[in-house]
Amino acid sequence: MRSVEAAGLGVGDGHPPRIMGVCNVSPESPYDPSVFADPGPAAAYVEEELLAEGADIIDVGLESANKRFETLTAAEELGRLDTAIEIVESVSRPAVFSIETRYGEVADAALSRGFDMVNDVCGFADPAMPAVCAEYDAAVVKMASPPDLDRPGAIESVEGIYDALAGGALTEKTIVDPAFGGWSAGKSTAIDRETFERLREFRGLNRPLLVSINRKNFLKEVADRSTEDALPVSLAATSMAVARGAHVIRTHDVAETRDAALVGATFGRDRVSQESGVDRELRIEELDVEGSLDAKRHLDRIGAEADPEAAVVRVVGIAGLRAEGRDRLAELVASTGATLAAGADAGSQGRKRERSIEEGNALESGERVLLFGTIASLRRVVAAIGKQQGTNGTDDELSAVAAGLRAVID
Repeated sequence: MRSVEAAGLGVGDGHPPRIMGVCNVSPESPYDPSVFADPGPAAAYVEEELLAEGADIIDVGLESANKRFETLTAAEELGRLDTAIEIVESVSRPAVFSIETRYGEVADAALSRGFDMVNDVCGFADPAMPAVCAEYDAAVVKMASPPDLDRPGAIESVEGIYDALAGGALTEKTIVDPAFGGWSAGKSTAIDRETFERLREFRGLNRPLLVSINRKNFLKEVADRSTEDALPVSLAATSMAVARGAHVIRTHDVAETRDAALVGATFGRDRVSQESGVDRELRIEELDVEGSLDAKRHLDRIGAEADPEAAVVRVVGIAGLRAEGRDRLAELVASTGATLAAGADAGSQGRKRERSIEEGNALESGERVLLFGTIASLRRVVAAIGKQQGTNGTDDELSAVAAGLRAVID
């Protein structure tokens, strides 16, 4: 996984989760506590609240990206830039400052006057943006969007979101953002839920990942909460997002989000990465793959032709098989590449089984086995069972096994 340095701040695997606090100089922005017209109070908010509570990056917005408002022109954004610059110059605590803009011209002006990085909500719809950021060696967030400066985030499928982030020019310091939120009339909460469920796939882009999920509708509806009461669900999702590979969390609730992100980082999966001591060009990295779609993204990135289902292992417990069903399943599994492991019939496990039978647990009266293998090999088990239907007296049991396996792998 590629890491990015933003004004000396490391972002990516091997670094703590980074918290991006929000300050807006856009009066039309929806979250009042973060909106300022005067740079003095804005700088105090940044210093005494956002940075004091643990923000690493401060994202300054010049306009609301809400679809209800007319898009500002580059000239109109530049008219608000002086206020943003005064905020940067008035803050004494160390921080990385990000300018949120869709225009390369505005990014150029901001980077030349003290900003450290860019948050592009239109995903490089302005073709000048990558070159501007590369010229300043600045990190830039690319949010998934169509190539239209008036329609940020207006992509309505997970595949479309991924393709938008993967396509076009990327700088060496690009961070990707899958654009959670109701950016267009057709962008439903169901799409956001699916994007969140499939978040690991975006690691296939080999870029640090930013998510902005604070108090978003797809989380509020899970617990039927208003925006004001949606902090708990946001924090739960933050821990999950970091565990699934997110590197930057954009939020208005810095202190609480920081803690939730640290929990996710501490108890999430360790991602092993090692460089050879002999040759610095040799790097060994364990990829974060839990499903075949995750594997496919990594295969696509390197242009490899291979079965992604061969990269993912599943372990399935089967209880209640009769001995003849177990034996027949073992015969079928033998040629598939999967493994069938049966438990002991005696000893303490056997005595526990006998007690369960006496207590009326009918399922325990049969065999307990574990079946494990790649998704591809388990699919071969299902096919082998299908070919044997009607050839012996264990059809019902094996049909049930096949149905259960299909539920696991499909």
